[in-house]
Amino acid sequence: MANSILTPTAVTREALRILHQKLNFVGNINRTYDDSFAKTGAKIGDSLKIRLPNEYVVRTGPTLSAQDTTEISTTLQVATQKGVDLNFTSVDLTLSLDDFSKRVLDPAMAVLAANIEADALSMMADVYNNVNNIGSAANFRALMNSRKVLNDSLAPMDSNRSVLLNTQDNVDLVDALKGLFQDSTAIKEQYREGSMGRTGGYDFYENTLIQNSLTGTAAAATGYTVNGAVTANGSTQVVLATGSTTFKKGDIITFVGANRVHPESKVDTGTLQQFVVTADYAGGAGTINISPAIYTSGGRQNVVAAGIANGVAVAKVGGASALYKPSLAFHKDAFAFATADLVMPQGVDFASRQVMDGISMRIVRQYDINNDKFPCRLDVLYGYKTIRAQLACRILSN
Repeated sequence: MANSILTPTAVTREALRILHQKLNFVGNINRTYDDSFAKTGAKIGDSLKIRLPNEYVVRTGPTLSAQDTTEISTTLQVATQKGVDLNFTSVDLTLSLDDFSKRVLDPAMAVLAANIEADALSMMADVYNNVNNIGSAANFRALMNSRKVLNDSLAPMDSNRSVLLNTQDNVDLVDALKGLFQDSTAIKEQYREGSMGRTGGYDFYENTLIQNSLTGTAAAATGYTVNGAVTANGSTQVVLATGSTTFKKGDIITFVGANRVHPESKVDTGTLQQFVVTADYAGGAGTINISPAIYTSGGRQNVVAAGIANGVAVAKVGGASALYKPSLAFHKDAFAFATADLVMPQGVDFASRQVMDGISMRIVRQYDINNDKFPCRLDVLYGYKTIRAQLACRILSN
């Protein structure tokens, strides 16, 4: 029986299916598809507004104390276009779909997925919650501590929690927890590469694309102190007194006395609020940029009313100029990934645009009369954003 010529739609859907299987981070975070871009096609720079949850203060007693609703939103810019460019002929399209996938699409989608995933994983630097297991191999206690962090941050207790493991943590945990993973249908079918199973309230995935994190030259006891109290709601900057060592973007720091409060009751938890440095700090007296923003009152209060006091010491997670490769525990709503429909050109030989599970891909092929070839391009236009960093937690081991 002769093979049927593959259609643009069949090729695009197959490419999306393969791409989706290879995205074990993007595949487990919030994906938003906005079909408002489909009418004329998306342009570089299109953005999506994402509304963040409102938070309120509870009244005690009968006296009315009305409070305004001030909605906060963040912008996810769909501004990164990546793709793979190929040359294939009409003869290639007479292959069976399985053969075409193995020969052409699988290697093309593998490299595209790796690049998209690596981009998205840069959001790990936005995460300020951390389980410090430095000096020990990854273990079940560290995992349960990350679960505690997510629970304390009111991450939904549902099936949308995952752990992304670096390759060494994967070795250590599989060895330590091999008796806890059950032989389920999901594991057998391997919906996504690297899937290990589920235990401790998490789905586990191994990912080779997690980048090393190099800390600044400041030691754990940094020697820095705060030069001026920080109490204003929404503050993202702290002035430091003179010092000589540096901080790098992604370093996690704490301030003595700046305890976190329970997200709803606003009671002092007795534990320090962790902050992430959002821009490299060159050392000396100056202003360091941090996240999350400090709130000392109101519905968004996240630290005690005293905020960050003048003269308190600054500490850092990890050693001076230390190299770590973190693993990541997260709820899917901590991060967002969005794609948009690219414009469909007219008058070409072969074109299709398809959407699968929130990811839009376009394929276009045209005949090159000068070289008697059929150049083809597969494109994805996407953006990503950390939406609720408190719903994620880095795990530092070894």
